[in-house]
Amino acid sequence: MALPAALADRLALPVIGSPMFIVSGPELVIGQCLNGIVGSFPALNARPAEQLDLWLTRIRSELAAASAAEPGRTIAPFAVNQIVHASNDRLMQDMECCVRHQVPIIITSLRAPDAVVSAAHSYGGLVFHDVTTLRHAEKALEAGVDGLILVCAGAGGHAGTLSPFALVGEVRRFYDGPIILSGAIATGRAILAAQAMGADLAYIGTRFIATQEANAADAYKRMILGAAASDIVYTPFFTGVPGNYLKPSIAAQGLDPDALPEADKSRMNFGSGSVKAWRDIWGSGQGVGLIDDAPAVATVINRLKREYAEAKAALCGGGP
Repeated sequence: MALPAALADRLALPVIGSPMFIVSGPELVIGQCLNGIVGSFPALNARPAEQLDLWLTRIRSELAAASAAEPGRTIAPFAVNQIVHASNDRLMQDMECCVRHQVPIIITSLRAPDAVVSAAHSYGGLVFHDVTTLRHAEKALEAGVDGLILVCAGAGGHAGTLSPFALVGEVRRFYDGPIILSGAIATGRAILAAQAMGADLAYIGTRFIATQEANAADAYKRMILGAAASDIVYTPFFTGVPGNYLKPSIAAQGLDPDALPEADKSRMNFGSGSVKAWRDIWGSGQGVGLIDDAPAVATVINRLKREYAEAKAALCGGGP
C-alpha cells in the first residue's frame, strides 16, 4: 500500500491530525506540520468566511519559510476539511478559496464529494473522505476520492460503531489505496497497531485537544485530562449525526447525558450563519483516558515518535 507522492517521504510519523470543531486553527495546524504530521482544520472554523483566505495564506507562508530556513527538515502538508451537506452554504465559496491556494489535501465529510473531487483534482490536490460504513466507502470511491478515512468506534466527534478490525478488513477486500484509521488512537503503539491491521495512516484528534496550540477552552483541556473512556457518551442529539462527547460537558449545560432524547436528522445544519448552540458540548474519543498532560504539540509528537519506535522494536525483537 503506497502513499500518494504528496505524502511519501514527507511524514515523520504516519499520522494525520484530524480537523476538530473550534479546536483546530492555524497555530495547531502549523505546529503539527512543522513536526512531521499532517495538520488539518475545518473550513467552517474560519469565521467569517473571508478569514479562510487569511488562514491559508498564513499557513502556507509559515511552512514555506520554515522549509527555506531548514531545507532538510521534514515538513508535512496540510489539509482543509469540507462538510459536504446541503446546509453548508459556504461549501463552493470555501472550495474556490482552497483551489486558489492549492490546498494539498481536502478532507470531506458526510455526503459523497463529487464536486469537491473535481475541484481538488484540477490542481493536483488529494481528497480523503470520512466513512463509517462499507456502503459509505463504496460511494466515496465511486466519487473518485484518493483515500478513505475509516471513522470507527471510539473516535471523537461524528464516529461510527464498527470495530476497526471489521471495517479495515472488509474495505481491504476491494480497495488497496490509502486508508487512514480513526478510533481511540492516542499513543505511538496504537499508531503501529493501525498499520498492522492494514491502515496506512492513523487519524488522531483528541490527543491534540490537550495541547498548548489548540484553540480549546482551558476548562475543555482540563476535562480531557480528568476523563476516561467511561465518560464518553455516543449520541445524535446535538447535530443529528451520532457522535462521541464528554458527559461532564453535557451535564454542565443542564442536560442528563444518560437520558438524551432522539434527534431529528432533518434538522442538521452546517450553514455559515447557524448559531452553534452546542459549542460548550465538547467532543472526545474513547482514548481520552490515556491523556494526562497538555504540553506543546512538538512534545506530544516527539513522544508519539518514541512510543512508535519502541513498539516496533519490541515486536521486531520477537519478545513475548
